[in-house]
Amino acid sequence: MVVYFSVAGRCPVPPEIHRTEGVFMTQIDTVAAAPPAAFVLTEAEYRQTSEIADRLARVEPGRTDDQQWLAAVRDASVELPTRLLVELRRFRRDAGPDAVLLIRNLPVSPAYGSRELPRTPTQPGSVERIATTAAAIITAAMLQLGEVVAFRNEKTGALVQNVVPVPGQETLQSNAGSVLLEMHNENAFHPNRPDYVGLLCVREDPTGQARLCTASVRRALPLLSAQARQVLSGERFLTEAPPSFEALESVVPAHAVLQGAGEDPDILVDFSATHPLDDEARVAMAELRDALVQVSSALALRAGDLAIVDNRLAVHGRTPFTPRYDGTDRWLHRVYASLDHRRSRPVRRDGGSVLG
Repeated sequence: MVVYFSVAGRCPVPPEIHRTEGVFMTQIDTVAAAPPAAFVLTEAEYRQTSEIADRLARVEPGRTDDQQWLAAVRDASVELPTRLLVELRRFRRDAGPDAVLLIRNLPVSPAYGSRELPRTPTQPGSVERIATTAAAIITAAMLQLGEVVAFRNEKTGALVQNVVPVPGQETLQSNAGSVLLEMHNENAFHPNRPDYVGLLCVREDPTGQARLCTASVRRALPLLSAQARQVLSGERFLTEAPPSFEALESVVPAHAVLQGAGEDPDILVDFSATHPLDDEARVAMAELRDALVQVSSALALRAGDLAIVDNRLAVHGRTPFTPRYDGTDRWLHRVYASLDHRRSRPVRRDGGSVLG
């Protein structure tokens, strides 16, 4: 496998424009955008947040998928530090030019019984069903943005999911892989895709290689030609559903990549699964990826960092890295949030949090 590294902390890209198995990759020679500014908790705010999370980790039945636990977290989320609540509400109102909120210095470990975390999981489909400090923290923060949701066909519908490298899955375009993860909207194929994706770093990559790559359509739009904007705004693209969502494969309609307000559109694309339906669409999609790479930021997440991506305005991916599989590998929690919970009610059994 050949790995191509970019300059200035941008996501890695190969040396020419090409399309392989639906993946668009381009060479860009400009400097990456500056990473979004971070919101850092003070030590007093850290202690306040830790006390809330530790209390929630002890709420019976201590299961992250239980509606009783979720209700307790929802109620307690209003007790988070005032500065943090204000920042979350501001982000919900308008995600800004980068459409990413980076929160630092969050507690992740006390409820494991010590300051030492367990080994990074390595099993496929890994999830966090036990209520822990980290699980409580990310769930509480995401509940200030919307209702947390999951998909029955993805990681067995767990609300708090682990993003970890899995032996034998290194080359997959998924959260279990370790090759370059192409930029994408989360679950771009799904009509009820989440509005926000939260990624909490429980353990940072010991090799220092892994970076969370993000790129906002608000930054990229001015770089697009009028022709590309017009083509990308037409229903000239198809996004494949993964095999686990086989029921959707025959019903996912053609869609536009740029949607909504022409001067401030949403974006809907997965560069490993979205297919242009004609030559003009192919050229426009390649131009879009060039622009997104040009404005992308690469974030090295540290333990206690929570990155929240507005899934309507930004795409995200990951640089390649080398897993060790020795219990010290990069470990993130992932939680989704949806603003309009009512819209997905027809596919949520008993009015719960899991779609499908």
